[in-house]
Amino acid sequence: MLETKSNEKDTLSQNKVNVGVKDSKLGKEVTITEKPIVKKEEVKVKGNNKKSAKKSKKVKGSSAAKNKKASIAASKITKEEKRDEGIEKYGRKLNKYDLTDFNTYLFHEGKNYEAYNIMGAHLTTEMRVKGVRFTTWAPNATAVYVVGSFNNFEVREEYKLQKVTEHGIWSGFFTEPVENDLYKFCVVDKNGLKGEFKSDPYGVQSEIRPNNASVIYDQTRYKWNDKKWQMKQKKVNVFESPINIYEVHLGSWKRKDNGDFLTYEELSKELPKYVKDMGYTYVEIMPILEHPLDASWGYQGTGYYSPTTRYGKLEDVKKLIDAFHNEDIGVILDWVPGHFCKDSHGLYRFDGTPTYEYQEGWRAENAGWGTCNFDLGRPEVKSYLISNALYWFREFHVDGLRVDAVSSILYLDYDRSDGQWVPNKYGGNGNLEGMQFLKDLNTAVLSEFPSGLMIAEESTAWPNISKPPKDDGLGFNFKWDMGWMNDVLEYVQVDPLYRRQFHKNITFSMMYSYSENFILPLSHDEVVHGKKSLLNKMWGDKWNKFAGVRVFATYMMAHPGKKLLFMGSEFAQFIEWREYEGLEWISMEDDECYKETQVFFKDLNHLYRDNKAFWELDYDVNGFSWIDPENKDQSILVFMRKSRVKEDTLIFIINFKSEVYYDFTIGVPFLGEYEEVFNSDSTKYGGSGQVIGETLYSDDKPFHNQKYSLKVKVPPMAALVLKVKDIVSQDTKKDTADNKRED
Repeated sequence: MLETKSNEKDTLSQNKVNVGVKDSKLGKEVTITEKPIVKKEEVKVKGNNKKSAKKSKKVKGSSAAKNKKASIAASKITKEEKRDEGIEKYGRKLNKYDLTDFNTYLFHEGKNYEAYNIMGAHLTTEMRVKGVRFTTWAPNATAVYVVGSFNNFEVREEYKLQKVTEHGIWSGFFTEPVENDLYKFCVVDKNGLKGEFKSDPYGVQSEIRPNNASVIYDQTRYKWNDKKWQMKQKKVNVFESPINIYEVHLGSWKRKDNGDFLTYEELSKELPKYVKDMGYTYVEIMPILEHPLDASWGYQGTGYYSPTTRYGKLEDVKKLIDAFHNEDIGVILDWVPGHFCKDSHGLYRFDGTPTYEYQEGWRAENAGWGTCNFDLGRPEVKSYLISNALYWFREFHVDGLRVDAVSSILYLDYDRSDGQWVPNKYGGNGNLEGMQFLKDLNTAVLSEFPSGLMIAEESTAWPNISKPPKDDGLGFNFKWDMGWMNDVLEYVQVDPLYRRQFHKNITFSMMYSYSENFILPLSHDEVVHGKKSLLNKMWGDKWNKFAGVRVFATYMMAHPGKKLLFMGSEFAQFIEWREYEGLEWISMEDDECYKETQVFFKDLNHLYRDNKAFWELDYDVNGFSWIDPENKDQSILVFMRKSRVKEDTLIFIINFKSEVYYDFTIGVPFLGEYEEVFNSDSTKYGGSGQVIGETLYSDDKPFHNQKYSLKVKVPPMAALVLKVKDIVSQDTKKDTADNKRED
């Protein structure tokens, strides 16, 4: 019989075999003491504390004979025919929900990008009988069972899955389980001696932590209300659109008075409206795949298909995304295909051997994060991950994925010293399987969702990250510019007396800006672990710190590239981000400076969204021109941003010193009238009020390699944005000159 097992070694009689089934959910080990696996009446789990467990019943319709009748419909296509005729042709003929030979063939080839339709637990009807089909992949297992609240989490022969492919797909149809039942797989290792209770890798819903059973659930019932958004997005050219991203951690944006999380549903009533009102165009949500530890922020996951139940149910995630779309806000999810959590109930050594992770220990272990690296060269793992990426697009209507830690995927020697890694077959340090995986991933996603965002968080100079595979690229359409971020954050911490020595920190990025499709990020990583908040990074006293945030943010918004800002920075939270509590919203009530900063960011975001010069030609060299990049003594930058219409041109004067400059001459491209459209030194933002407030007229005198010039007052530690109001045409200029001669 099955018994709970103590840590001390049991003395087994010669006719008993220790199978050591460990239930990481219950925190106990159980032992199957007969070989082969004993019959139902001999199996019993002691000490099961499941309140929701139902009384065990004899399962009807689930005997081996009935399972055989309700077994998989086999395709008659030979492997040769599949290869010769191609995937496309047969993919249209076969039901993607059936465990056909062809669907399993694609899975084992790493090319089934709808694997979640055949794997996991599905409420279905087979042979006119309702039940649940359970399917999992465990290539080295000798047996796989389903245990759950429908059988008191007991390992029983009648809940044994059939091995349906030689490469390790196991499946079974059972009539007793129903929706909302808890379940796990009991996976017995290759020796038939040890098993372990595992959550379903394809499970769509999970128990709330610290419990970790999967939940039988129909994730298709939600009725979407975002058709208008979906239709609009299909026509979008993302490269020529305003992309201004608000990065948010759902568990710490706000908390209830008692410290509890806001639920997905509660967030849906408040967060989308806030993001819209603040002028952002996208939200990026830090990982919501199921994960055991709050402090991992979601980056060490166990359930890739299961939105975390910390904040509510699966439908409520969809409701939240729906709410964003109805406010015209796109949704990006943080996604982690490089590594996963090593908790024993999850993917780690799923069948008792390395399954989802690399076979070689040095490649499997991610020592820096205490996680395991996915084996990105294994076909079944590719099917799992690429299907998962598409699952979020198809089933949750997300608009993009920010792919975490791409460098760890690309480099064999990532975070490893000499002697801790082995070169690839060409003698280099590139992970060939990782490179191919990323190409296949991005090709699959962007071919189906052309306006989707596939964003690489990649911190090295690896070339062509955001170029298509046909051009020897990895296929992302955007990449974070970590170089720009590091340079400018170093610059703003320097005393202005010495900033001339660091002037290249704010100009060098334009030397490589068009090598990739960059996003300029100020993410969560920059405001934790002693790095200080954005406000506290700034040089100087209180006034200069707030002014520094304003001038820096305007410079960032004016720089080519899409934008990302982490929550809390929009009102200059002084303390670092803490995932275990909400943002310091109360600071805006206690000190007007924080509220003024929030108003500043709101106005700046709307200015960005409403002016094409900020974003239409982000990745076109014609969208940016220096006027004066060399004024390091005064720490002033002057440049233009342009759209395809010359009247949209904006001129930026960025002053990184706390000095006012009067009658400051700059070169301008047009003869005519200019107006101030934004000034970060406005008193409404907490500035000193050195605004212009009048129309400016350019002179017919060349300056800064421009045909014309303009005198302007430059505010202290501030950014000034000018727009041409009326351009004098050449004909008008000629007529004026003629009139002067006649006079």
